[in-house]
Amino acid sequence: MKPKALILQARGTNRDFDVADALALAGANPEGVPLNTLRAGKKRFLDYQMLVLAGGFSYADALGAGKLLALDLNAYFADEITAFVTAGKPVIGICNGFQALVKSGILPGSSPSPLTPLPLGEGQMGQGVTLTFNAQGHFECRWVTLAPISQKCIWTKGLDDNITCPIAHGEGNFQTTSLFPLSSFVAQDQIALTYILPDGSPARGEYPDNPNGSTLDIAGICNPQGNVLGLMPHPENHIYPYQHPQWTRGVQAGSGLVLFQNGVKYATQ
Repeated sequence: MKPKALILQARGTNRDFDVADALALAGANPEGVPLNTLRAGKKRFLDYQMLVLAGGFSYADALGAGKLLALDLNAYFADEITAFVTAGKPVIGICNGFQALVKSGILPGSSPSPLTPLPLGEGQMGQGVTLTFNAQGHFECRWVTLAPISQKCIWTKGLDDNITCPIAHGEGNFQTTSLFPLSSFVAQDQIALTYILPDGSPARGEYPDNPNGSTLDIAGICNPQGNVLGLMPHPENHIYPYQHPQWTRGVQAGSGLVLFQNGVKYATQ
């Protein structure tokens, strides 16, 4: 049977249909569900095998990108999401969804010691990481190239080819503090995706290949368990060849569909 994918819908979410298309193409059965429907108990997290936080501008990014959605997750759904993650089910947060995962404390998912996890809700700098304003000081909307890195992350494991897809964000600058140093991300294989040059060489923090100034060119991270992925770029917007800006010139590489195929494959195991 096709795994059922729960796509959370908050006011301002606008990439839910895009990611539903990607999941369906990858072999899942996606369903967009408003948060109020979940709060009323008309739908339940445990009825799904995948969880998706789509991109957009949830609650108009009031108080900061993804902050109010993060408050919703902690106030109403902490137990359900904790159970979902602990069960090892695939979770992905894209752009605004990534921001909500970080600011709710779902990512990075533990303290630097994997034996002493921090509780859901510690969030943002309490977890030692944040997504802050782009280094260039303005909204970025462009295509980028990504290298899959983590072999622990179920979404990127086994991927050899680079991914090309668009970004669209003003607060995608991933930074860490001494509470969760970069060495911990490296040691626990939590760097899932990095920005690179189109020829495959490292971006080394250079704009525009690293579009937001993220440390170590980080475009996405996973939790220590590897089942939760958060990333700023939009792989759901490059799942068909004709979506690539140079497809009329014969460029057909770098599809983002592979990420969703990995997630769906894992959910069916």
